[in-house]
Amino acid sequence: MTQQQTAGGDVRLTGISKAYGSFTAVHPLDLTVPQGSFFALLGASGCGKTTTLRMIAGLEDATTGAVFLGGSDITGLPPHKRPVNTVFQSYALFPHLDVTENIAFGLRRRGIRQVGKQVEQMLELVQLGDLARRRPHQLSGGQQQRVAVARALINHPRVLLLDEPLGALDLKLRRRMQLELKRIQTEVGITFIHVTHDQEEAMTMADTVAVMNGGRVEQLGAPAELYENPRTTFVANFLGTSNLIEAEIVSAGAALVVSAAGSTLRLPGDRSTAPAKEGGRLLLGVRPEKISLARAEDAGTVPGTRNRITGRITGSSFIGVSTQYVVESPAGTALQVYEQNAGDRRGLAPGTEVVLHWDPAHTFALDAAQDIDAGVRSVEDAA
Repeated sequence: MTQQQTAGGDVRLTGISKAYGSFTAVHPLDLTVPQGSFFALLGASGCGKTTTLRMIAGLEDATTGAVFLGGSDITGLPPHKRPVNTVFQSYALFPHLDVTENIAFGLRRRGIRQVGKQVEQMLELVQLGDLARRRPHQLSGGQQQRVAVARALINHPRVLLLDEPLGALDLKLRRRMQLELKRIQTEVGITFIHVTHDQEEAMTMADTVAVMNGGRVEQLGAPAELYENPRTTFVANFLGTSNLIEAEIVSAGAALVVSAAGSTLRLPGDRSTAPAKEGGRLLLGVRPEKISLARAEDAGTVPGTRNRITGRITGSSFIGVSTQYVVESPAGTALQVYEQNAGDRRGLAPGTEVVLHWDPAHTFALDAAQDIDAGVRSVEDAA
């Protein structure tokens, strides 16, 4: 199917907020979603992401601010007059209608009689042509989800809003549908705004992710940028796993030299969001998969250019693609290390004394005034 040429325009939120009495669900927010992008609002339950989506859809009235689509202010338009469609977690398919008629419903409601060609195009897009006459109860969860997407897209919206659309699917199907949704978005070329609490889902599908916390956007950027360069402890902990180590700056410049638990560590100066002054405090961060382990007796084989700290393994879990180790160290009581399963499993046992080492370029630093555990509880709530 060729890409639809749909009149679009950026989605722009200016000073938009939502309050329920004394409770503010979304604080004044300025946000631009580029035309034709796959944009994700990511956060735990209660962070304001769904409320933001509903204000774009017109299902919630904004307390302040405005919603623009292209050059048009659509803040005052009712939902049915906005050029957007929404796919919810509960697909709300009509049980008495087959796939074809579910997809055609929006067109028929608008009085369009000749729907065959458009329905056929949608069936081709979502790869359900051979199931056109089945009813919803005869479809899998993933197939029902694709019908819901086709039903929304057949109306040629300028923006498709997706509110946790994969939440009801099992893990394997959810991962398959992530790729399927990304394929569909690329093919139709319209703006998708996707709400999710699942970090992997956001990173797999989205061009840009807005990480939300407490009704505010903590950080906005491409998935790789957010993961490699988190700017707050919340983002570092919520988006994947981070080892955060309290440290003191020894010297500042193009490279930062810090002291942590008796070890001297280095990192590029431009990878720190903390004030860089001698004697200042910061939180040193490194992702678990960036760290390698060596037995204590093999410490001499670790290149001197690498950051290193000592520790003792207190736990390990083999999960197929990697072994996940928990290490107790003067730098932290539960440091995480992920060792890829490359076919030669050493099986380091609990109690083994080890050296943790990594490339200084893989280190980031955050302001120590932040809560070192911010985002940890949110990950548990989102799971």
